[in-house]
Amino acid sequence: MSAESDRLPFEPNKKRQKPAKAESKPPIVKQESVKKEKKKPRYSKEEVAIPQVVSQRMMRRVAGFAGVPTSLGIMTLVVSYFLLVNTGIKLPPVAVLLVNMGFFGLGVLGISYGVLSASWDEDRAGTLLGWSDFTVNLGRMVSAWRESRQKKNT
Repeated sequence: MSAESDRLPFEPNKKRQKPAKAESKPPIVKQESVKKEKKKPRYSKEEVAIPQVVSQRMMRRVAGFAGVPTSLGIMTLVVSYFLLVNTGIKLPPVAVLLVNMGFFGLGVLGISYGVLSASWDEDRAGTLLGWSDFTVNLGRMVSAWRESRQKKNT
């Protein structure tokens, strides 16, 4: 085999030498003697933290809404391999890839939906699918984003 046949299609024919770097002096940094005042947080950590009950509820929902599609994505690979080896059925690799990517994509969306569909009220568990909580929590999140953008712009 020649060196030409070992070359990758996108590899350049000749290796270029790197241009010599021009010597430059580091910029002079002025130190300020005035210390910046630290801003005090408006809320304590306990006030800002997600309550334990709500956090556990979110984790259960994420496990369900993200875990099931992710497991199906992994099973897609196992089943396609099983079909090829044991029965001789050869599925198109593109089809296996697209189905696999679809399940993993649903898993990623399931993470967000699991968090947003959980009831953020400590005393209320919410419904099985949580669509009403999802719409409420998404509205809260969007309004908080808008408020923060308005504060940055003013």
